Amino acid sequence: MNGIGSRIREERERLGLTQRVFGDIGGVEPNAQGKYESGERTPKADYLAAVAARGVDALYVLSGVHTPVAHGSLNAEEEQLLGSFRLLQAADQAAVQQLLGSLAERVQRPPLRVGGHERGIYGRLSGK
Repeated sequence: MNGIGSRIREERERLGLTQRVFGDIGGVEPNAQGKYESGERTPKADYLAAVAARGVDALYVLSGVHTPVAHGSLNAEEEQLLGSFRLLQAADQAAVQQLLGSLAERVQRPPLRVGGHERGIYGRLSGK
């Protein structure tokens, strides 16, 4: 499934939202949200504007091209990180992307609690 529907689903999942919550944001019923994601229906502009206001990249949803970061909108730390990333070999860039994706996914899920303690990044108990 390629197209607007799959990109809507991808953006919803990136934000860690259910179809029901995402549909509420866009002002549609859950069944309409499901039809948007399956490609059976195409969303209207007011839906796209509403979800964009909550962090969805509407340009990406419509075109498959992510909205470029405006020049000068990065802070010094982000500029340094991006500059370092660009110096890496392609395989190393892929490894960094995989690591960041895994870490970002962890942020979207509640931490695993074992015996009243939160598990650390590497699976051991952090005791915090």
